[in-house]
Amino acid sequence: MIQVPDLPGWAAIIVGLLLFAGAAFTLVGTLGLIRLKTFYDRVHAPTLGASLGTVLVATASMICFTVLQTRPVIHELLIILFVTLTTPVTLILLARAALYRDRSEGAAHVPADDE
Repeated sequence: MIQVPDLPGWAAIIVGLLLFAGAAFTLVGTLGLIRLKTFYDRVHAPTLGASLGTVLVATASMICFTVLQTRPVIHELLIILFVTLTTPVTLILLARAALYRDRSEGAAHVPADDE
């Protein structure tokens, strides 16, 4: 049988709180996707919730494995970097594509053009 190393109590509390907070922010973003009415409202909630949730879960992973391996584990920084860079870009591209489509179709619910 494989012996699993124990995580110290202080680290387990920090990791647990970070995981819980990350899951809560992701849940709030998901609920925002369900509850909000228009596409332009819906696109923000999951983007912000997923980004912050991912950052918190990756931070919890960094702390957990740094404590268990007694050396810095920073692989998760790449995950955090890529998520924080790609998620807003995806949001902007989706919103601009939808805005272009809605304006070309002459939809009434489109945000005003600020030009």
